[in-house]
Amino acid sequence: MSYDNLGRTAVVTGAASGMGEATARLLAANGARVALLARRADRLDELAESIAAAGGQALAVPVDVTDGASVDAAADRIHHAYGPVDLVVNSAGVMLPNPVDDGRIDEWSRMIDTNLTGALRIIRAFTADLVAAAAERRPADLVNISSNGAHVTFPQYAVYGATKAALTHLSATLRTELGTRDVRVTNIEPGLTRTELDQHLDNPELSSQLGDMYEAIGTLAPEDVADLIGYVVSRPAHVNLRQVIVLPNRQV
Repeated sequence: MSYDNLGRTAVVTGAASGMGEATARLLAANGARVALLARRADRLDELAESIAAAGGQALAVPVDVTDGASVDAAADRIHHAYGPVDLVVNSAGVMLPNPVDDGRIDEWSRMIDTNLTGALRIIRAFTADLVAAAAERRPADLVNISSNGAHVTFPQYAVYGATKAALTHLSATLRTELGTRDVRVTNIEPGLTRTELDQHLDNPELSSQLGDMYEAIGTLAPEDVADLIGYVVSRPAHVNLRQVIVLPNRQV
């Protein structure tokens, strides 16, 4: 589907793969200048070249959202190249499920620092831009990609689900701070989606269970979620789809 994002300047985290990559491609194809943020510089360069070859504009910006200095440097580079931003998509995330009694503090910290604190670092870096865009009566969007795991409990996914529940609640609270200044905050909660998240698993049993769920239920494609984001951010400026849960049809 085609969405008009001409003239907008977007930041997409997690752009090296999955929902972030698909979203960046869709926004660029519809006229937005897109800053591509992720850790894997080689993947970002390939994506930027692909977008440019298709007639779009993209800037590859390697960044680690768990590092405040890295995020600040990325914001400076984006502002220098593109100026103020009016669309931010927080797509970076990591899923490392294991039983809580395994005590994997390293994994817990990584998920919290990526899924929650990393999103906050990006929000801090670009909130002033969004508020300024809205004050000029231009569309201004913050889109956080959470998960239906914020509401539905799965054994072994306690900490991952907690990070996504926190992101969902953060989005709701941010609407009380930014919505009155005409910045739209949207929380997207996908269900089973075929991305690289399942490749983070080092637990063979959990990996097998997830594969069985994919086989039995089916999955969304990253492009399905990107299509939804494209729709959300192209609504009239006074319309906010504040929270959207999107699932494969067989997932309940």
